[in-house]
Amino acid sequence: MKKELEKYDLTPLQTYPIEKTHLSIILDTRREKSDGYYPIKYRVTFLSKQFYYSCIDIPVEDYSSLHGEVRRKDLVDQKKLILAGFDNIKKLIEGMFKDGTFSLELLNKKLSKGRKDSIIVAFDNRIDKLNEAGKVGSSVWFRSARNSIKTFLQDKDLKFSDVTPEWLKKYEDHLLEEEFNPDGSLKRKAKKYTTISINMRALRAIINEGKADGVISDAQYPFCRSIKERKEKYQIPDGEGRKIALSEAQLYKVFDYPLNPNEEKYRDLWIFSFYCNGANFNDILRFKYDNIKDNNIEWYRKKTKDTGKKKIIIKAIITEEMQQIITKWGNPDHRSHNYIFPYLRQGLSPLEERMIIQNLIHTVNKRMTKIGQALEYGDITTYWARHSWASISRHKEISLFSISKGMGHKNLSTTQIYLDSLSDDELKENSLKMPRRNNK
Repeated sequence: MKKELEKYDLTPLQTYPIEKTHLSIILDTRREKSDGYYPIKYRVTFLSKQFYYSCIDIPVEDYSSLHGEVRRKDLVDQKKLILAGFDNIKKLIEGMFKDGTFSLELLNKKLSKGRKDSIIVAFDNRIDKLNEAGKVGSSVWFRSARNSIKTFLQDKDLKFSDVTPEWLKKYEDHLLEEEFNPDGSLKRKAKKYTTISINMRALRAIINEGKADGVISDAQYPFCRSIKERKEKYQIPDGEGRKIALSEAQLYKVFDYPLNPNEEKYRDLWIFSFYCNGANFNDILRFKYDNIKDNNIEWYRKKTKDTGKKKIIIKAIITEEMQQIITKWGNPDHRSHNYIFPYLRQGLSPLEERMIIQNLIHTVNKRMTKIGQALEYGDITTYWARHSWASISRHKEISLFSISKGMGHKNLSTTQIYLDSLSDDELKENSLKMPRRNNK
């Protein structure tokens, strides 16, 4: 033992003899971590053989303090976590001795599988990896789904094998229900199918990882993968269609709605998005001057840039309207490395970029909602620009292939989602084409 550690209480925090086995909580001081911490481990000794299972890393002085009465809140929580893990291993060993199946190898296999067989732990691992890769948006998506599932579980754990078609339907029903406080006030709103679909797709990604790791078998896979499986497996619902596309006439009224100069800037950014093939603000705010090639602007979608082998480049003609907006609100320094719109800057972390973009989207949505409500069109958001571009393109008889390419979709079925809903004018026009009962 290192001399500087001798002043601390490094005896096992807890020990428990079971048959010929000895279970202990120890601080492994053989190798100090780069941050100065040491790992707390569960040590299982059986017939002179030992296996170690990591718990958490902790400063040596904190480990020493755990032997006495703990008052620091963080240490109280850590001690509860450490002892809970100890109790779980103890119960597992006792059960194996009771069944006559105990061996260190089998115990190691069960404990290793247990670490892999937790849906919540799998979510946490995926979130950590996404954060390390700077994929903040995807991290937020998985964290939101994880938290929703934890609420449904009431903070219990969930094994991969527990996620059956029946469990998924119960979770869906839970999300569709409203929850009320004892006084009758609304505690939790019912979720829309769009939200349910988002959560289920995140969970499916986690289940796919577990299946690839062999945690569940193909027969245990709970999600529907083909028409044949619809009766037996769970099918993720499609998000319900919302009318969020403006007609050409409505668009002109939005363009002409009177605003003060400060509000005009945010509407102009929305208009830029519309003319730029309905480009997402996550992409627009990352446009640099070197994205401009001749009279085109070219980019890869941020949403799909890191997925798939084939990268789809999107091109949009810089229209007169777009150029006017760039001239009025763009960065006056046109050097190629500068962002066209001066919101982001070099050297920002992915989290800082996301915060700036989300704040701007919030501001644009606030201004556009004001216009939408005044014109009685609804709460217009940045996403309406994308749907409006697709819808109006269809009415102008632009081919589905061209619309799909302009939106950066990899297949036409994705584009079709934007075009499925008919406008009120189309519904009225179609109804007038039907035979009239009183016509002679």
